[in-house]
Amino acid sequence: MLTPKQQELLSFIHNRLEEGGVSPSFEEMKDALDLRSKSGIHRLINALEERGFIRRLPNRARALEVLKLPDAMHRAPAAPIALPPKAAAPIPIAANDVLEIPLHGRIAAGVPIEAMEGQTMLSVPAALLGSGDHYALEVSGDSMVDAGILDGDFALIQRTDVAREGQIVVALIDDNEATLKYFRRDGGRVRLDPANPAYEPQVYDPRQVRIQGKLAGLLRRYN
Repeated sequence: MLTPKQQELLSFIHNRLEEGGVSPSFEEMKDALDLRSKSGIHRLINALEERGFIRRLPNRARALEVLKLPDAMHRAPAAPIALPPKAAAPIPIAANDVLEIPLHGRIAAGVPIEAMEGQTMLSVPAALLGSGDHYALEVSGDSMVDAGILDGDFALIQRTDVAREGQIVVALIDDNEATLKYFRRDGGRVRLDPANPAYEPQVYDPRQVRIQGKLAGLLRRYN
């Protein structure tokens, strides 16, 4: 069962694919559904993907495929949604689709430091994010340099409270300090491994560690 907005977006994507074979951009979807931000479109696409109505095609810009339509749309196809009038221009590419996600302070790639909550938002290319809820943290330290994570990078984190062996995660230690490390299990203990031989692994009782998310991508500033 889809919400009205989910069905409206699915209909719009389906009609655009039928007309020209190209998925609409996030900006076009936002305008068509009269939403204020692309973040709302991102959530609707995630919901449609999770319910099996669409899928993203890997390694292709703006590539969405409609897998199925609700029964109601088969019985009475929805009329195409008219785009607002605008001057002729090239269709925007995926790099132009930008989402805003919360930036929650700094996180250590070294000795754990506190990850501060904040209200700052960070603009991120939608192509860097998959499904799910995301936030960003600014990296402090050099313990993950061999994994390509440098001091000052922005780590893009998908929220989750579980982790698989070998994933790079945000781990909250004793409900106080957070760090970015490889997640490992060492017998009955949790081991957080750096990616820099200058640092030692950190070993904790599982009750001391809470997973706050897993690494989904990186943004880097060049001065």
